Amino acid sequence: MMLKQVFAGFLFLCFTFSYPLSVSGEDVTSTNRAQNIPYGVIDPDLIAIGYPVKEILEYDVYWNAGIKIGQLHLEISELKELQESFEIKASVTTKGGAINLIYPVKDTHITHVRGDKRLPYRYEVWQKEGYNYEAHRLTEYDQKTGEISRWKNGKPRDGYKAKGEINNEFSSFFNSRLMVSKVGEQIIVPTFADKRQVEVVVNTVAEKILKKTILGSVATLEVMPVMTFKGLYDKKGATVIWYTADECRVPVLINSKIVIGSLTAKLAAYENSACTRYETVQRK
Repeated sequence: MMLKQVFAGFLFLCFTFSYPLSVSGEDVTSTNRAQNIPYGVIDPDLIAIGYPVKEILEYDVYWNAGIKIGQLHLEISELKELQESFEIKASVTTKGGAINLIYPVKDTHITHVRGDKRLPYRYEVWQKEGYNYEAHRLTEYDQKTGEISRWKNGKPRDGYKAKGEINNEFSSFFNSRLMVSKVGEQIIVPTFADKRQVEVVVNTVAEKILKKTILGSVATLEVMPVMTFKGLYDKKGATVIWYTADECRVPVLINSKIVIGSLTAKLAAYENSACTRYETVQRK
């Protein structure tokens, strides 16, 4: 049971970047709007660095700060054949981790975004987990009409309707880092997940100096997102993300509490063709 909980938490940390589950059963969508929390807007001065020709982020994931259980690879690349279009690729594996022999994982998520708001129009995922589970999912988004179409393992289409423009889990994460700017700020990032539309509240709670990162000692913005969806994996407890407090907005550290202990994702390699502040750092 303990291994299962750690594994589920590992997938949750990797694939939704640990946006935490809010109070069970609470409908926060109308509450958020009643409190006049504004929708987030991408800072135009940050978008060229946040969506460069290529950005690579690699993380080592640890349980209770000591036991390595896997790796996460994130990559943004420009789709040169399409104007203002980019690919967000996320790969997770238990290779090199303590649970790989018991429950190997190799999952790949690919999101295509476009336009000045970097909104998704296609999302595809391939899952290989354990020794006998495989799945393929495809989602297409029509940002003009709000129509969302989903297919799983070749089965007939499921259709959904969003109200207004919408993100998925991955565009929500990468876009919100270009929206946060100061301590005390709250913004909403509308997101489609778990077959429904939810309003993700992103809170910037503090500034903090992180001394031991692969980028050296860096000033960071401490961000706590709150949402009511599970994504592909169950979530337990709160999560904090630390972005560098500069134009590159590098997520250098993520920590999430689970039922038994905590999970930490530490940046292990970094490359960004548009970020001149930091040199490329290869995995050791």
